[in-house]
Amino acid sequence: MASYNGLPLPAGGAPISFSGGKLQIPDNPIIPYIEGDGTGRDIWAASVRVFDAAVQRAYGGQRKIHWYEVFAGEKAFSKFGDWLPQQTVDAIRELHVAIKGPLTTPVGGGIRSLNVTLRQVLDLYGCIRPVRYYQGVPSPVKHPDQLNIIIYRENTEDVYAGIEWKQGTAEAKKLIDFLNNEMLAGTKKRIREDSGVGIKPISITGTKRLVRMAIKEALLKKRRSVTLVHKGNIQKFTEGAFREWGYELATQEFREHVVTERESWILDNKDKNPNLSVEDNAAMIEPGLEFAPEKFKQEVYAEVRGVLDAIGKTHGNGLWKKKLMVNDRIADSIFQQVITRPAEYDVLATPNLNGDYLSDACAAQVGGLGIAPGANVGDQHAIFEATHGTAPKYADKDVINPGSVILSGVMMLDFMGWNEAARMIETSLEATIQQKMVTYDFERLMPGSTKVKTSEFAGHIIENMVDRRKKTAV
Repeated sequence: MASYNGLPLPAGGAPISFSGGKLQIPDNPIIPYIEGDGTGRDIWAASVRVFDAAVQRAYGGQRKIHWYEVFAGEKAFSKFGDWLPQQTVDAIRELHVAIKGPLTTPVGGGIRSLNVTLRQVLDLYGCIRPVRYYQGVPSPVKHPDQLNIIIYRENTEDVYAGIEWKQGTAEAKKLIDFLNNEMLAGTKKRIREDSGVGIKPISITGTKRLVRMAIKEALLKKRRSVTLVHKGNIQKFTEGAFREWGYELATQEFREHVVTERESWILDNKDKNPNLSVEDNAAMIEPGLEFAPEKFKQEVYAEVRGVLDAIGKTHGNGLWKKKLMVNDRIADSIFQQVITRPAEYDVLATPNLNGDYLSDACAAQVGGLGIAPGANVGDQHAIFEATHGTAPKYADKDVINPGSVILSGVMMLDFMGWNEAARMIETSLEATIQQKMVTYDFERLMPGSTKVKTSEFAGHIIENMVDRRKKTAV
């Protein structure tokens, strides 16, 4: 289409296309943007200046983004009477890559969440949240620099599938009656009649494509480990299955490149003692095995034999140490470990709800959501977005930290392969923070800092780009 929502596409730009199994990025791409509600207006105005300056200075005019506004949220409703116009979705689908500010969730029924809706209709199954520390950012922990992770959160399933029924409705009663009278018949389990009920689906398809994305990126970026985060000790057939299917995907599709944590124990034991028996090796990886039933013992013995036979030659003799480690952690445990032992973690792959909690908790350690970027990515589409809310009471006051959208733009530039512009923004933003020229959220926590407006913060970032280029030229 030549236009969406009544606005023509920019004449000087070219659409991003998909062919040969990957996105094809021209030097003049058309990028749709959603300004966002509330403070989104201030944040976008500042961020786009930073993006344009970095692209201009990194490529000397040989590359340029042609921005194209599409509408969602309050602005869309006021213009079209629709919170998420179909042509906005069509534009993002056809142009493949977009960026957005924060959006309001409509009150009083209708769409549950505009963000969730966009993810589901475009099948943006991977929510990617990098969490790293920028020098000078105020933090509540002593060593925020030790946390440098990427969270891959499954985006379309789990409780976010939105399959639930309100307490007291005929639908809720029908489901409760079915569960109590048929599925739970003969057991002591009962669902209370006055419950609201929801369904938590986790599939092989959803799990494996998310874990595949995480492992591919971990290998590409030479990360050390991928950790499967789950609550499988309680939810055995959903989150426990997420763990099992994740390991299955890793060992079947990436066998040459990965080792599981348990496999590493078996191989390490054998490396240290080549004469170690299968039985003794099994006892070392499974404490208390001598007290286990015979059937379980034989299963562990078979596991040890299987590992040594399958990968002893390719991963043994210390070679496993050069592979990508795939391990797993219980969700409640990882929450305290990313605080007490953050350096031990690298890439996390999680079901939807765990990832939602964990990404915000990790962001708090490195400066909060005001500087936390995010992306929602599928096989052919990606939307980069602010991870915080709309903060309407601060709207149009030019005071909010634009860091979340700016760093989401950095992710977008890296996704497009425009790494030079991405690094220019990152280093200039960090330099601005170190100069203590910051918005109010940081200024109140940084002694000796200067409080600047949203627009001024963007201006200082751009000035630092200029200074850096001059220094390089010298």
